[in-house]
Amino acid sequence: MKPVENESALALKRRARKINRELAELYPYAHAELDFHNPFELLVATVLSAQTTDVRVNAITPALFARYPTPLALSEAQVMELEELIRPTGFFRAKAANLLALATRIVDEYDGEVPGKLEALVTLPGVGRKTANVVLGNAFGVPGITVDTHFMRLARRFGWTVSSDPVRIEADVAALFEPKDWTMVSHRVVFHGRRICHARKPACGACPLAHLCPAYGEGETDPAKAAKLLKYEMAPGQEALHARMLADVDNAAQFRQESQRADRLGVVSQGTDSAP
Repeated sequence: MKPVENESALALKRRARKINRELAELYPYAHAELDFHNPFELLVATVLSAQTTDVRVNAITPALFARYPTPLALSEAQVMELEELIRPTGFFRAKAANLLALATRIVDEYDGEVPGKLEALVTLPGVGRKTANVVLGNAFGVPGITVDTHFMRLARRFGWTVSSDPVRIEADVAALFEPKDWTMVSHRVVFHGRRICHARKPACGACPLAHLCPAYGEGETDPAKAAKLLKYEMAPGQEALHARMLADVDNAAQFRQESQRADRLGVVSQGTDSAP
């Protein structure tokens, strides 16, 4: 995506911050969509989330953390048992190897506590800047820009950066916002990418940010057709869930998780009903 023609640095910053304000109104319940109770659980869940969905990770982590509740317990895991538990997330052999190695490092070098500094986190097996910023921002309250595939795509579409390098994108976007806003900007942009601004078929005609987006027109612009492309609580037929999430922001994540579990049970039930 090319920069907006003749847009000054100040105008870009103002437009970026207006986009963030509108995203905050659109997704007042934006949050880390991986389930966790402590830094260790978030670190493991984020490593597992590579090349899969948060929904799939959330489906297996309760059993995983019941079996391995601490870095010490995970470091002592039998590799085949660990692989079987995380198999649904894909690339389970590589992920298991990384989890065993990082758990061992945490036990040996950090007294069993996940380190709260970027420089330390990125030295752990399977942990890059994206994972480190997720953990720091959401488990330690240290602001950071999390550049995943959704964030990278939208940052370029919004004209916030022209780079394809995650480190450069992180720096470009960070310069547009106050540090205190970095973590929530990341959540809101990712939420928007998952629900409206998709990779292949962005729902431009149903996007509340269309008037601020230089990439408007890359996707479907007809409002009725675009509405059919919306996902999750924004999707057609999910109006009641969306209204419930907006009315009770503090419990919105729980409502969505309940909906996801119901959907999974429905799929299982349908499969059972169709069996001979």
